[in-house]
Amino acid sequence: MNAIDVERLSVRVGRKALLDDVSFAVTSGETIAIIGPNGAGKSTLLRALSGEIAPSDGTVRLRGRAPQAWHPRELALRRAVLSQHVTVTFPFTVAEVVRMGAGERRGAAVDIMAEAALAAVDLAGFEPRIINTLSGGEQQRVHFARVMLQLACGEETHGPGILLLDEPTASLDLRHQLDLVSVAKQCAARGTTTIAIVHDLNLAALLAKRVIVLDRGRLAADGAPTATITDDTLARVFAVSSAVGRLPEPATPFVLPHHAEKHSA
Repeated sequence: MNAIDVERLSVRVGRKALLDDVSFAVTSGETIAIIGPNGAGKSTLLRALSGEIAPSDGTVRLRGRAPQAWHPRELALRRAVLSQHVTVTFPFTVAEVVRMGAGERRGAAVDIMAEAALAAVDLAGFEPRIINTLSGGEQQRVHFARVMLQLACGEETHGPGILLLDEPTASLDLRHQLDLVSVAKQCAARGTTTIAIVHDLNLAALLAKRVIVLDRGRLAADGAPTATITDDTLARVFAVSSAVGRLPEPATPFVLPHHAEKHSA
């Protein structure tokens, strides 16, 4: 059974089609980057996969069932979602926000998993800090740790889950973008299925072995980065010419980091 099946998915608001006849399947353990210009339907697709919105036509199935067919608590144990913008208005501590990922569950096991999630996003020791006092990038990493704890709690009971990320690196510096890529790859190694919206095409190629390209609500390309991130695709979808593997001016830096160095003591 596939982790995700999308068949002829369409989402409309009034007469406007946000997604139009989109189909693809995702096997367990795949990591997929979704790319496309603004307004292509990327966030709408993720919301449909998560169960936040229902299809106007077609179907979405997670482990063979429509998201709406799961009880919300059961669905939360099988898929975790990091939205593009998360706002916390109350003065919760970092520890409190991360433990929200465990729902009502508490205890030593949750404490250990929460500490591991914070360490994975380079925020060990931040537990007593008030989240609203942190930088935007630090807050994003706190929420990623929360989602990782949710995923860990579900996988402990039900096996490999589904991780949905909407522009998870948007507010992160270069080092922590690489950390997130590393964490996502570790998740894939244990069978977690990951779908991430990524604007940085270099990062998309580094993160995923499969890239889905959306354009005006339709599936424009689906395949390996070498087959999808091409001059032809970028010209058709992004209206950018001669973009892949070329520098516009001599000595212009082209940055594609592959790993992060360990912090020196």
